[in-house]
Amino acid sequence: MIIGIDLGTTNSLCAVWREGRAVMIPNALGHHLTPSVVGLDDNGHILVGLAARERLITHPHQSTALFKRYMGSDRVVQLGTERFRAEELSALLLKSLKADAERFLGETVTEAVITVPAYFSDAQRKATKIAGQLAGLKVDRLLNEPTAAALAYGLHQNEPESRFLVFDLGGGTFDVSILELFEGVMEVRASAGDNFLGGEDFVEALIDGFIDAVGKPAGLEDKQADAYLYQALRKEAERVKRALSSQDAADFEIEYQGQPLRWHVGEADFAKLAEPLLKRLREPIERALRDARIRAHELNQIVLAGGATRKPLIKKLVARMFGRLPAMHLNPDEVVAMGAAVQAGLKARDAALDEVVMTDVCPYTLGVEVSEQMGAGRFQAGFFLPIIERNSVVPVSREQTVSTVQDDQPAVLVRIYQGESRMTRDNIFLGELHVPVPPKPAGEVGLSIRFTYDVNGLLECETTVAETGEKCQLVIEENPGVLTPEQVQERLAALSRLKIHPRDQLVNTAMLARADRLYQQTRGEERLFVGQETAQFQAALETQDDDIIADARETLKIALDEVEGETWL
Repeated sequence: MIIGIDLGTTNSLCAVWREGRAVMIPNALGHHLTPSVVGLDDNGHILVGLAARERLITHPHQSTALFKRYMGSDRVVQLGTERFRAEELSALLLKSLKADAERFLGETVTEAVITVPAYFSDAQRKATKIAGQLAGLKVDRLLNEPTAAALAYGLHQNEPESRFLVFDLGGGTFDVSILELFEGVMEVRASAGDNFLGGEDFVEALIDGFIDAVGKPAGLEDKQADAYLYQALRKEAERVKRALSSQDAADFEIEYQGQPLRWHVGEADFAKLAEPLLKRLREPIERALRDARIRAHELNQIVLAGGATRKPLIKKLVARMFGRLPAMHLNPDEVVAMGAAVQAGLKARDAALDEVVMTDVCPYTLGVEVSEQMGAGRFQAGFFLPIIERNSVVPVSREQTVSTVQDDQPAVLVRIYQGESRMTRDNIFLGELHVPVPPKPAGEVGLSIRFTYDVNGLLECETTVAETGEKCQLVIEENPGVLTPEQVQERLAALSRLKIHPRDQLVNTAMLARADRLYQQTRGEERLFVGQETAQFQAALETQDDDIIADARETLKIALDEVEGETWL
């Protein structure tokens, strides 16, 4: 069985192609969205999803979120006594989604189509595939998120020809892709984006505004000095952000050192705080239009994807830029997962799906570092030589030839970069390869470097020494973002020893985590009320009677909703 997975920064979800349509798969709590949060409970068992998110405030050193932003890096997160890389945390999340799918489908899930931001680098894509492997999934296909959104909207069925732009703003990443349909082929003409721009940045902007307005006068200057306080600020900022999606103003309220702080923030205040972020959204759009050589008025449709596009600020930005209202008739949280399910159905050759011919592009330029001659016998290193230009249709293979710059040079160091700058110091380093060459006078030994970029966005390199014909396949060295096969096996063994919290108890664990958080956040009569209601629920748990527990859980939910309103995903 193949499923489609949207592995998101803030939330993740999965879907399956069944009976001629994409069907969302609920998690253990009955929700389609699973918060991309991993933590440890008090017994050291792994928690994933809502239960872990509820403990971000109360147990900040045992819970973590936003780890997708560090895929492909060597950053390590400490949870209690355990240490995890981003792909391991993602693997725990994927394993949870896989278990949900198997429970829902009643059969084993062996394979998945996983979506990634179009602007993910080679290292980030490899890390995503490794995360799938660690979770026990075969991941033959990585699908760019904007392309998935286009599939979900069924834009491949538009007739006869059309051009459209997909604006995909998720929790942590932003992608824009321009696609064109002609003669039954859906072709991505151009992609651009920002891997560090998403809904979470609008939350941070609200926090910064709150600190400038009322925090600093009260002595609160560093939002991250206290992990507990920072998570409380994030939760309140998220609530305010959501409130501003449906009303003109909201109150940002938090307690600091026993003192209640309140900031009345209006829609205009939020727009001013978000202005730098909105400017950053415009730049990739303009680049994609230039690369596709398409004017905004030539687009037939603008499609929004990603939960962050619900904000009126975003809809207004898109409407102003394109002079029309965007399409949003599908749930923006679910549209990418639905597209992944369509691709899974295509991969399984489901009879209900017509074969769709799709082309994609390499969204960034890939090249190597070279030295350039600055004068007689003088060379300067650090220049970028493009081999595959951005927005080349994939799969693509390109070659460039370089030569030695020193007499009797024993080897050539091929340093690989991604980016658009002339100097490599301003681009992203992907890895390097040492290629032995025969020692001869400078310039007499040539080296052909061929880059091949596949439909999954993975890069391979082959070098050929002209003098000897000797070829080297690329094995990227010294790249901290990619685990070696041996390391993958070590991580698999380490993850297998971890104890995962029982799935069938998660609904109760999440409720208790929420109650514990509220108890710590409230005072006086409210705190007493939360404590009493929690005690009654814990007494019900002791009965081990499912009916009694279910009734008590609903009673506790109603009580907690009275205190803080309904929780959200």
